[in-house]
This record gives sequence, C-alpha cells and structure tokens, in this order.
Amino acid sequence: MKAISARTTAGLNLGAKIIASDNSGAKVVKLISVKKGKGRKGRQGRAKVADWVKVAVKKGVPDMKGKVFDAVIIRQKRPYRRLNGERIMFEDNAVAILKDEKGNPKGTQIKGPIAREVMERWPQVAKIASVVY
Repeated sequence: MKAISARTTAGLNLGAKIIASDNSGAKVVKLISVKKGKGRKGRQGRAKVADWVKVAVKKGVPDMKGKVFDAVIIRQKRPYRRLNGERIMFEDNAVAILKDEKGNPKGTQIKGPIAREVMERWPQVAKIASVVY
C-alpha cells in the first residue's frame, strides 16, 4: 500500500459500528479486521483514515446484511495531524465499501467529504467523492 502524507492517529477499534457513506446498499457496518495493519503481538488491531479494513454489514439492504466486505475508512472522529501542522477531524466515522481487492468501489457516489489521505492511497474511491478535505 502507498504511504500517506500525515501522522494519522488510530481512531477505530475492532468491533466499532461505522456508517457506510456510499450508495452500495449498506447503512451500518461493524469493523472486523485491519488488512495489512501493523501491530504488536497480543495487541488488538486499530484502524485509521485510508486503511483497508474488513467489515460486516449490520444494517442495510436485506441481501447484503450479514455479508463481509472489504472497505476503506474515509472519515474518522479522532483528530490526526497533517505534515503542515494542521489537525483534521470529522463529525463521524465512515467507510466506503470496495468491490474488489484493486480498490474499485462498490457504490457510484459517496455522501459527505472524504479525507485527502484517502485520495492519495485510493484514487478510484476519490473519483466518486463529492468533496475532498
């Protein structure tokens, strides 16, 4: 995975309920695991902006409910620091569901803003976003 230009703080624990901000059919998802995440032995994984994660759909379209998908975290409430010194935080935690492992999104549009760090690592997801902060 490509590096991002920010000192991101891990803001989401495993088991967190997150809003699915795209129009893929999922509404609320649960964070299951962080793919390619660093960690220490015996310590639970945590996710941050632009991370590739596995999620289970908790609320949404009936045929998606209970299924497991790959996703990208596009917003997080916990503040993180960019290299120019500014601190960024959003109103909610949100993900965009992915269709395949190449990073193509399942939905066709994302409601709300996404972080600039997501645009650096996942350009296909940024294409369907309305606003990039």
